[in-house]
Amino acid sequence: MTSFPSTTFLLLLVTFLNFLYILSAKNAPFSMSFPLTSTTLSHNSSSKALFLSSLIATSHQTTNAKAMPRVPSLNYKSTFKYSMALIITLPIGTPPQNQQMVLDTGSQLSWIQCHKKIPKIPPPTTSFDPSLSSSFSVLPCSHPLCKPRIPDFTLPTSCDQNRLCHYSYFYADGTLAEGNLVREKITFSRSQTTPPLILGCATESGDAEGILGMNLGRFSFASQAKVQKFSYCVPIRQGNHTVKPTGTFYLGQNPNSGTFRYVNLLTFPQSQRMPNLDPLAYTIGMVGIKINGKKLNISERVFRPNAGGSGQTIVDSGTEYTFLVEEAYNKVREEIIRLAGRKLKKGYIYGDALDMCFDSQYRMEIERLIGDMTLQFENGVEILINKERMLDEVEGGIHCVGIGRSETLGIASNIIGNFHQQNLWVEFDLRNRRVGFGKGVCSTHV
Repeated sequence: MTSFPSTTFLLLLVTFLNFLYILSAKNAPFSMSFPLTSTTLSHNSSSKALFLSSLIATSHQTTNAKAMPRVPSLNYKSTFKYSMALIITLPIGTPPQNQQMVLDTGSQLSWIQCHKKIPKIPPPTTSFDPSLSSSFSVLPCSHPLCKPRIPDFTLPTSCDQNRLCHYSYFYADGTLAEGNLVREKITFSRSQTTPPLILGCATESGDAEGILGMNLGRFSFASQAKVQKFSYCVPIRQGNHTVKPTGTFYLGQNPNSGTFRYVNLLTFPQSQRMPNLDPLAYTIGMVGIKINGKKLNISERVFRPNAGGSGQTIVDSGTEYTFLVEEAYNKVREEIIRLAGRKLKKGYIYGDALDMCFDSQYRMEIERLIGDMTLQFENGVEILINKERMLDEVEGGIHCVGIGRSETLGIASNIIGNFHQQNLWVEFDLRNRRVGFGKGVCSTHV
């Protein structure tokens, strides 16, 4: 029998390894950053991508089977405007159409506004025209996602009159999103696109923008696009929101992450799922609250899910203010009243949510009386909220403490909203299942 020379064998081996490298690159993670804008919303609510896969084949090096491929820091920065929510602009479709979407770590489904462009009638500036995209497709009723009881995907779906998969969803603030489930690419350049992702194509919605769902669900943008981590820096807003400051959002590596301190995510196996629990939220272990240096007498159990799932503490970029369950809220309100109750605007409630409000003429005095607030977490991690960020101007002549009761949203969770994430880097590390916090000067750190 004829045998191959050793050099030929080595050549075939190198060719085979190169073939494996090409295959593995298709499913590798990526790192990038996007421009963000912000607008006043009712929801309380050209870039490149780098797809990297590394193949190490040496005669003297062992490979850790659990190790993830190293992802270099490739980030493209731009400004965003912040008022009540963060609005990211993504290039969706082929060729890409820029779409504005609320960056929402509390939602799973991502959806865009879909409206056909009618001659002589200017379309909404944020609408997406499916007929202009060669990569657009609609999910039929036969698709498994359109069936009931899909694990960790609770979006109500049905079959419409055209035998297409239809969805409808009400958010906690009453906002409606309704349309068809579709597949579409995010096209960053001619050579860099995501695979077709499942999105909602909304034909009826209470908002002008869509949603970029970034929670832990299988069908969030972060999960479908295999994002290992993402982060943002919310700048300080001033006055009545007419001046909108700028900030930064990263998908992938953040060069500032070396200064972050991390809290591990709490996980909930399927066997521990409870009716009031959101298992797909970014839930972290909160242990206490301090106001003006005084730690409030609140049991740690208030910040963790009880037997029914009530009490989890969630970091949510899509909710504006911070909301606490009844026991925690009452202790916070009691302390605020003790410190500044003489100036309280009695009987006033803003948006059926905020009831610790004051006339704006007393703002500086109220800030001095209340002082700073500190949110305390496991591992000794703290978020310091300076006294200047305790009050928000909700309407002309009135400032309110940016904390409300969770029950006003119809939920039983503690939520840390974006108002109390100002001048703070927040990183969601999906690979290591943790959330990081770091000080930032977000208005200029772009």
